[in-house]
Amino acid sequence: MRYVGIDFGTKRIGIAISDEEGSFAFPKMIVKAEEAVAEIAGLCQQESVGTIVIGKSVASNGAENDIVALAESFKEKIHGVTGLPVYFQEEGFSTVEAHRYQVDAGNRDDSAAAIILQRYLDTHKVQ
Repeated sequence: MRYVGIDFGTKRIGIAISDEEGSFAFPKMIVKAEEAVAEIAGLCQQESVGTIVIGKSVASNGAENDIVALAESFKEKIHGVTGLPVYFQEEGFSTVEAHRYQVDAGNRDDSAAAIILQRYLDTHKVQ
C-alpha cells in the first residue's frame, strides 16, 4: 500500500509518495493550494494510495499555531473527496531539513512532504 505525504501551505502544497511497501518516501510534486485537493485525489486513485499523512505545524514550544485550523479544514476536504484515512504527523523543522538535502535552488515543499511522510512511516512500521 502506498502513502501520500503532504506539506500543507496556504500558497503551495508539497506532495510526497511512498513506495508500494510503505517503507520509503519520495518527493512527488508541488501544487498550488487551490489545485491541491483535485491533484491529491487523482494521485491517490492513480497510485492505489491507502493512507494520507499531513504535516501538523506546531510552535517550538509544542503549541498549535494559526495554520492548524486551516490544515484541519484541508484534512476534512481530502477525506471527503478520497474517503481515505488522513492522519497528522508533526512536521517540526521539516523545511529546514529539506534544505539540507535538496541542493538545487527553488521550493522544497515536496522534499519537506517526503520528510514528514518518512517520519510517519518510521513510527508506524508494520512488522
